[in-house]
Amino acid sequence: MTLGSIGVVYGDIGTSPLYALKESLAAATGHAGAGALTREMVLGVVSLILWALTIIVTLKYVVLVLRADNEGEGGTLSLVTLAQRALGGAAGATIVLGMVGASLFYGDVIITPAISVLSAVEGLKLVTPAFDSYVVPLSLAILISLFAVQRFGTASVASFFGPLTALWFLVMALGGLMHIRDDLSILAAINPVYGLDFLMNHGTAGLLALGAVFLSVTGAEALYADMGHFGRAPIRTAWLGLVFPALAVNYLGQGAMLLAAPEGLENPFFLLYPAWALLPMVILATVATIIASQAVITGAFSVSQQAMHLGVIPRFRVLRTSETEKGQIYIPLINWLLLFAVILLVVLFESSSALAAAYGIAVTGDMVITSCLLFIVAWKFWRWSPALAALVIAPFLAIELVFLSANVLKIPQGGWFPLLTGTGLFILMRTWRKGTHLLAEITYRDRPPLAEFIRTAEQSTVPRVPGTAIFLTGNAQDVPAALLHNLKHNKVLHEKNIILTVATEEVPRLRDESRVTTEKLSDRFSRVTVRFGFMEHPNVPKALKAADFDLENASFFLSRRALQPSRDAGLSLWEDYIFIPLARSASDVSDQFCIPEDRAVEVGARVTI
Repeated sequence: MTLGSIGVVYGDIGTSPLYALKESLAAATGHAGAGALTREMVLGVVSLILWALTIIVTLKYVVLVLRADNEGEGGTLSLVTLAQRALGGAAGATIVLGMVGASLFYGDVIITPAISVLSAVEGLKLVTPAFDSYVVPLSLAILISLFAVQRFGTASVASFFGPLTALWFLVMALGGLMHIRDDLSILAAINPVYGLDFLMNHGTAGLLALGAVFLSVTGAEALYADMGHFGRAPIRTAWLGLVFPALAVNYLGQGAMLLAAPEGLENPFFLLYPAWALLPMVILATVATIIASQAVITGAFSVSQQAMHLGVIPRFRVLRTSETEKGQIYIPLINWLLLFAVILLVVLFESSSALAAAYGIAVTGDMVITSCLLFIVAWKFWRWSPALAALVIAPFLAIELVFLSANVLKIPQGGWFPLLTGTGLFILMRTWRKGTHLLAEITYRDRPPLAEFIRTAEQSTVPRVPGTAIFLTGNAQDVPAALLHNLKHNKVLHEKNIILTVATEEVPRLRDESRVTTEKLSDRFSRVTVRFGFMEHPNVPKALKAADFDLENASFFLSRRALQPSRDAGLSLWEDYIFIPLARSASDVSDQFCIPEDRAVEVGARVTI
């Protein structure tokens, strides 16, 4: 695994020391400051963080969840796909769980860049308070630049910033090592009893601190979602060999420093380092937060692609950015929508402390959904017994439910944001899925099988016109809608009719001789499949010409539906006003397949939905 990959995959978890310990102890003391800090608090919180990293990230995600890959892809919707496959399609509840989990993950994707960059840039205030008024503008400039370079691909961004993030983990470990000797009794925090005692003896304050402790593991979902970009084995190797040890040593060092000098609670991470190193550390931390943001952004692209395949969001334009890794993609519309949401969040909350309250609910909710889906996958897909699956998954679920309960207390302080965002996205996904199913039902209602249609068309007396008609369809076994409408309304049949399907293969590029396959269905009808590699832009006319198709007298027939809202049919009116704009935002077929305007004939129909 390259240093760049380490940076991208673990950037989110790697920035957690910037705010996790500080926010946890601040919650435990009721924000009373260093004067209220006790030895039991420090040992308890550090112990909770270490064991959260061990149980949630290492055991659950690195060891167990990474096994659940859908042809190399990870993320909540990969679990949905595996569960559907195991249940034989009878998986309505898993789709709902998947939509809830994906909605919460998008909330995480919005919050992570904002809180990560803000927390790093806020370190400038330790250099001089004069930087205070520049924190938000500088953070916005960094975020806009980050989203702007996404079109160059994950590998390009990782190769530029990734090695610095690997250095970041080494420097974190060094900072911790320098201060563990301040009070060696911090090593007792490795014993989980200290964490349990802290929770039992501090009531509501302990629960609030537990919600902040969860900030230390917030990158785990992005780690799983990014599996398609880097692979399972490299992620495990990097976590166990570098990232986890560096984080553990750093948290122990922060705790030892606070035991010796409680006034360091102001910013325990940056105060690990001598004054001369403060500015370089702020710069390095900022670089690391850029990679943290990169981790969740790439995860969002992967989850969005899976959501398209599952039919819960429209099909947007997807660009491949790597010749060797099919999972490395870029979705322009998703990228710019995320940037808009992140900018709005930074302007609204203005500080990482304010955002910390919003962060936990999105991540804990998503992790709970993952555990529920993982139980189904372990039971039905991996063929574990129900008892074994419950025995393994239940402890993770129980811990995450406790964390979720702790974060629920933060709803008034900012936890409302991911709940509001997640609810809105869930409504969009549910409406799109419901609308597309209804539209398919309307479209295929009374449509004859392809073989029967061809037999009837061949025997009909409708006029035959010269030339070739090419009808695009997503399903080569169905009668294309444009073909039906052309025959019904224009009452003509071309001399040659081609039912054309475009497929994307799991290789970067294809040789021209293996690109086009033809199957003759009758004297007038043929079925043609045009294949492209995932790195190729699908130019259909060029591919057909290379296969010796005569396109001089050919026209491409595309179906287009004009959707109309109705109070009385199909969707409710408020759902119509969500579904119809979403349908219009989907990628245009003629642009997607490079079909020239003077060769395209759109045959449409008004559909009341």
